[in-house]
Amino acid sequence: MSKKVLTIALAGNPNSGKTTIFNNITGTRQKVGNWPGVTVEKKEGIVNRHGYELKIIDLPGTYSLTPFSVEEIVARDFVLDARPDVVIDIIDASNLERSLYLATQLREIDCKVLFALNMADVARARGIKVDAKKLSELLDLPIVFTIGNKNEGIEELLKKAIELAESNIDSSGKRRVRYNKDIENSISELRDFIEKNSGISIPYKTRWTIIKLLENDKIVRERVLQKMGDQGKNLIQQVQLHRELLADRLNDDPEIIMTDERYGFIAGIIKEVLTTITKQRVDISRNIDLVLTNRFIGFPIFIFFIWAMFQLTFSLGAYPMEWLENSVSWFSISLDAILPDGLFKDLFINGVIAGVGSVIVFLPNILILFFCIALFEDTGYMSRAAFLMDRIMHLIGLHGKSFIPMLMGFGCSVPAIMATRTLESKKDRILTILITPFMSCSAKLPIYIVLTGTFFSAKAGNVIFCIYFAGIILAILTGRLFRSTLLRGADAPFVMELPPYRVPMVKSLIIHMWDRSKMFLKKMGGVILIGSVVIWILSSFPRDIQYSHDYVAEINKVKSLYNSEIATADITERPYIHKKQDAVIAELETARKSEEVEKSYMGRIGKILAPVFAPLGIDWRGSVALLTGFVAKEVVVSTMGILYLAGDEGAGSLKNALLSSDMTPLSALAMMVFVLLYLPCIATVATIKQETNSCKWTLFSITYTTLLAWVAAFCVYQGGKIIGFS
Repeated sequence: MSKKVLTIALAGNPNSGKTTIFNNITGTRQKVGNWPGVTVEKKEGIVNRHGYELKIIDLPGTYSLTPFSVEEIVARDFVLDARPDVVIDIIDASNLERSLYLATQLREIDCKVLFALNMADVARARGIKVDAKKLSELLDLPIVFTIGNKNEGIEELLKKAIELAESNIDSSGKRRVRYNKDIENSISELRDFIEKNSGISIPYKTRWTIIKLLENDKIVRERVLQKMGDQGKNLIQQVQLHRELLADRLNDDPEIIMTDERYGFIAGIIKEVLTTITKQRVDISRNIDLVLTNRFIGFPIFIFFIWAMFQLTFSLGAYPMEWLENSVSWFSISLDAILPDGLFKDLFINGVIAGVGSVIVFLPNILILFFCIALFEDTGYMSRAAFLMDRIMHLIGLHGKSFIPMLMGFGCSVPAIMATRTLESKKDRILTILITPFMSCSAKLPIYIVLTGTFFSAKAGNVIFCIYFAGIILAILTGRLFRSTLLRGADAPFVMELPPYRVPMVKSLIIHMWDRSKMFLKKMGGVILIGSVVIWILSSFPRDIQYSHDYVAEINKVKSLYNSEIATADITERPYIHKKQDAVIAELETARKSEEVEKSYMGRIGKILAPVFAPLGIDWRGSVALLTGFVAKEVVVSTMGILYLAGDEGAGSLKNALLSSDMTPLSALAMMVFVLLYLPCIATVATIKQETNSCKWTLFSITYTTLLAWVAAFCVYQGGKIIGFS
């Protein structure tokens, strides 16, 4: 017998601990995507508890259900249209007054609501006491105390949610906001009008719909007109008469009066249920902020944290990276011994394994990077970083809020660019979108690691930090240029909530890290695998090329020469002669493979591109690798893995192959600068087009970033040669 399925929606303000509770309930049994039709993240998970299958939906964090932002519309539409069995409102017990505005709006929808008074320990530490029993009576709904980051009260919360879902309680109880006499009279008269006209069938609960129409809610008005036709027009006309009457009597718009009365209702509740214990207490968050947001030392501390993140990413990640590299090498050698010679073997070993294997070894570094970013977010430091950057961002006519998408760009440019929709000004959004790709996303990290690990091994972490920091500096400089020319406008004010510092849960950090890293793994079996196969085909065909030397004859000649020498040599000298023979044959094989790749389709493409990249110190193989980076930046490494390893059979690894190539530390540095700045991947380009709704700005972004990348890499390479750096 199948279990009964209940749908439970989690609602709440940002920083109320909603995501922590969602992660505690669902663990790794969660699915992440986008809400239908919008690019707002949707999280859901299915768990089995107390004999029920619970479908948990994590609604976007909002302060209200007024349809101004995409998040508010998504949250409200889900509660109204999907009609979950229970809505759990996660309330910050230490900030009850702010949280209750969303709670009163949920109560007005007349759905089954359960309150989770979260962060009860923080409230106690601040001397705040909430009378949960009294609050439950006043609002006529169940309440559970929880401490999300300690997983306390979660099971009781689920039990209460199941009890509420299965109860016959009338959710349209009396414990809701009562407006002044004039507004309540209008609500009553409009209700009578609807009941008298039997042809009127409104899409939502009657009282809630009337309230929204009186507040001139555009979305509800449109839906009433769509679903009710002429009857809807009659209702809207009646509502408009009442709006005009109320505006005349109350000397203000009805929506403003109703908002004020909700806050008055909340103020009354607060007086009844909240007690603040007068005592001397230490506000830890405020004291930490005295240091971390200090105008003199806050920014150097922020720089140190970013530097430490990249040092940790490279140094700690080097060990598992080496293990993975050895495993890939062992797997390749094992298959080489098992598979029969032929085209399939060549494809599998020199295409799939050389391409995908050269990228997958960087998974530990990606995991560490995302773990550090999750640590910044979960502790509350990410908001402080935006606050610190506010003064610097004002240099380019933006504010600290724009720095959050830029910080997100360290993970992936696609969600970072989507995050710009939280900015109010269109010019601010476009400017932030144009400079965000200068942030080094996680896809660029494998390129930096392979080049710094090869040519700057002792100082690899410092070099990577400098590359990332250079991206921020160039973003600020180009932003200043754009604000002064293409996107002139006044600075926007900056108000950002600084949530209290919290001790992050290891479980939550791991879930956040894994959610982001899954994208990297999906690319392994998708775009990188396909790209590796395409690159192998282009570098392996045509098969009937004309070699400049008869390599087979020369190899046979070498074998014949050394065989006769071995036959006449002393038995103790024969191993040394065998080694010399193998070395000469390997050199000839390498020359043959190099010529084979050069005369392939990929080689021909590379020769066309070579003059463009030659001033940057990048050879034809590097130029082809950069070209393939338009598909996805990880493909750059897989292309290098195929082209450089194909040209140096004895290398054993991409690092050794690069060391034996013509690439130098200076040309590697120029290549990293080019990768930092040049055109973003195809997914990011598509997102830029979507968010700007403009082909002009999309083409401008592609052209400008690529030209800037070439000029910057040229200055690095040619300038380095002048000062004698090699």
